[in-house]
Amino acid sequence: MTGHEYMSMEKVAGKIAGGFSSSSSSSSSGSDDDTPSHSKSLKPNVYRLFGREKPLHQVLGAGKPADVLLWRNKRISGSVFGCATALWVVFELLDYHLITLICHILILTLITLFLWSHVSNFIDKPPPNIPDAVFPDKCVLEVASIVRYKMNQALGHLRHIAFGSDVKSFLAVVCGLWILSVIGSCFNFLTLVYIVFFLLHTVLVMYEKYEDKVDSFSEKAIIELKKQYVAFDKKVLSKIHKGKLKEKKKD
Repeated sequence: MTGHEYMSMEKVAGKIAGGFSSSSSSSSSGSDDDTPSHSKSLKPNVYRLFGREKPLHQVLGAGKPADVLLWRNKRISGSVFGCATALWVVFELLDYHLITLICHILILTLITLFLWSHVSNFIDKPPPNIPDAVFPDKCVLEVASIVRYKMNQALGHLRHIAFGSDVKSFLAVVCGLWILSVIGSCFNFLTLVYIVFFLLHTVLVMYEKYEDKVDSFSEKAIIELKKQYVAFDKKVLSKIHKGKLKEKKKD
């Protein structure tokens, strides 16, 4: 056997060995891929707050408002939060009024544009090109339609709770309104709006970061609340229903 034939046979043997090794590695990798997918299917369902089945970003709409609330872009979220804080400081701490602020901004804007348009002839620069600001009818009608729909929906829910037989929802709404009235008596409207804005920009981010711990704690709390409600139903609510039924029978 010549040296050339011996080298060619070594190349063929190497290719065959490489084919076997690649096929064995692919089969082993395939078996490894099957294992985690099987384990994922066996993973138990985790309790989520308010029974949500989607990530928090999708629950909030998965759009720009959700990105701002969850600080996906820290520069934009920080700018929005900073502007809201600045407005609250101006109106509350500095005791500035909204109409006064709007008038001062318009005065400064008009003076700047007036001077710019007249001085531009002397400095050889074109005057400012300000486009016409017009609210389209479609946009205004869409906003009005959304507001009308939401108001009618809220009034319908309140009517259903007031005339319905769901005592649990009735008590929850009454307690919620009472708590809101107590909070509203401690703050004025602008401060209350800023507190809600502040909570939306902080609580949601913290919840998304520690959602597993929060959901686990909330599950235990909800179970305990249900136990307390069952005990309250047996002691108080059940007696109220029986009293009403007895009065109807007497009539």
